[in-house]
Amino acid sequence: MGAKIISNDSNKLVSNQSRKANISKRVQQDYTISKFSPAWVVLHAKDAPGFKLELIDRIRDGVKKADWKQLIKKIGATEKEFENILPTSISSMQKKSVYGKETSERIYELARLFGLGYKVFDSHTDFRNWLMTPSRALGKKKPFELLDSSFGFELVENEIIRIQYNVYG
Repeated sequence: MGAKIISNDSNKLVSNQSRKANISKRVQQDYTISKFSPAWVVLHAKDAPGFKLELIDRIRDGVKKADWKQLIKKIGATEKEFENILPTSISSMQKKSVYGKETSERIYELARLFGLGYKVFDSHTDFRNWLMTPSRALGKKKPFELLDSSFGFELVENEIIRIQYNVYG
């Protein structure tokens, strides 16, 4: 997030004020996300003590439809993009206010994966592009295509971690 160097001091002041306003807006948006919701997990993976234990409880209780919608908005996606990844149909999800354990677990897996991807890649766009590009390390499959199973999630997560540490197979 480098600031442009501008010779005019009044332009610098405006630029700094704009940057501060953007930061303030992001912080304000973070407060509207409930703690441990899937959207919160994208932003704060492993920030809290007992993180995984809390997520297990949240999965058992079921993800609320509003929290799913918030996650989709946070990652800039549509529900339709996930219809082959979630264990239930989108039309079925539309009818429920709280999702079952299996669907809730997949939603949290997605949240954790996107949180990790956003941390490792330079931008959200770079991560989403990587998800949609065939990977030699993943058998020339698109990482996104593997997210319909727990084993697929594990493979994709491991590949992101390899990228994070510059370990290429």
